[in-house]
Amino acid sequence: MALILKNGRVLDPGSRRDFIGDVVVHEERIRDLGAGIAADGPGVLDCSGLVISPGWIDLHVHLREPGYEYKETIETGTQAAVAGGFTAVCAMPNTNPVNDGAGTTTYLRQRAVEIGAARVYPVGAITVGSRGEALAAIGEMRRAGAVALSDDGRPVMNPQILRRAMEYAAMFALPIVEHAEDLHLAAGGVMHEGAAALRLGLRGISAESEAAMVERDILLARQTGAHLHIAHLSTALAVEAVRAAKARGLRVTAEVTPHHLTLCDEDIRDYDPNFKMNPPLRSRADREAVIAALADGTIDAIATDHAPHALHEKQQEFNRAPFGIIGLETALPLALRLVESGRLTLARMVEAFTTRPAAIFSLPGGRLEPGGIADITVFDPNAVWTCEPARLRSKSRNTPFAGWELKGRAVYTIIAGRMVFAARPLG
Repeated sequence: MALILKNGRVLDPGSRRDFIGDVVVHEERIRDLGAGIAADGPGVLDCSGLVISPGWIDLHVHLREPGYEYKETIETGTQAAVAGGFTAVCAMPNTNPVNDGAGTTTYLRQRAVEIGAARVYPVGAITVGSRGEALAAIGEMRRAGAVALSDDGRPVMNPQILRRAMEYAAMFALPIVEHAEDLHLAAGGVMHEGAAALRLGLRGISAESEAAMVERDILLARQTGAHLHIAHLSTALAVEAVRAAKARGLRVTAEVTPHHLTLCDEDIRDYDPNFKMNPPLRSRADREAVIAALADGTIDAIATDHAPHALHEKQQEFNRAPFGIIGLETALPLALRLVESGRLTLARMVEAFTTRPAAIFSLPGGRLEPGGIADITVFDPNAVWTCEPARLRSKSRNTPFAGWELKGRAVYTIIAGRMVFAARPLG
């Protein structure tokens, strides 16, 4: 039976399609797009007032499985993903064991297929155990399905090892994803270094600790010809480094999180550990810089850095609590705040969640076109809801947006022509 999405705003930045009309899905593929396609029956869904876009892709997610299933599992994480409108997520390697070989890479892919929610693309570790000492089995992971390499959360501090990793990664056409942080400059810090940290009496992490590593990594990318992708970029200094690298024609891309687009260090109140993440919430000026960089394309994509933690871990003193927040189910409304304020066009927002992520990691999807894979996200930009952590699908509840009134929500998430999430009855 065909699935026909009727009367929605069909928005595909990759092909510059933007019209009110219909999308016809047959089996796993898009059969047709257009206006006024004649159709009726049980497979027809009225999408009036909704946006029909390519399936959303999150380049940066921590699913925690294997090893930390008390925080999140592939099942709960991918269920949260499809509820947030994501058809695919890229799973970071800091599991237990670390995904530094073909075995864990294969397990992640197979387990995701068994669950049948969002697609899962594994990101393999750069070094064995992500310890920064010896290169991981890069070729084996690539053959097993890894789409990128990262020691996320643990930057590769030794530049010679990173250089060798970039050389190998270039051979296998894999991006190197760097958590850009000089650990010597950031040592002991728990929030952004600035007036807010001084007021709270907390040790800061300087903007320079990010920018210094971005600059170093760009030099190595230039030397090796590798594709460097900067994870969760957060500072004006790093924005300028990436902008300059792109102007020189280097293969450098970057992502930004919804929380760095929404909050700054001044928003941290009452030492609430749900505002503790790495990179930390930066200054108001940094936030303005990353918003502008996203709008002009210097920053390519929006990625959640979904980082679930158990309640007992986050309910500690700010200094002791782990870094990270969940984000799969709040990404859409937070990004739409920029559209509503006029800082970002809706087309650019959709591009940052679809076309650009697909291109950066060379993934299927990211487009709406006849014959293309039917990974589709349908969302209501006007749906108003309150963020209640207990009602989210993630296994963890660590969000700073609890109690916020949000606008925008996924209505249908479709993967290979199959409805995997529906916020409305289908019949």
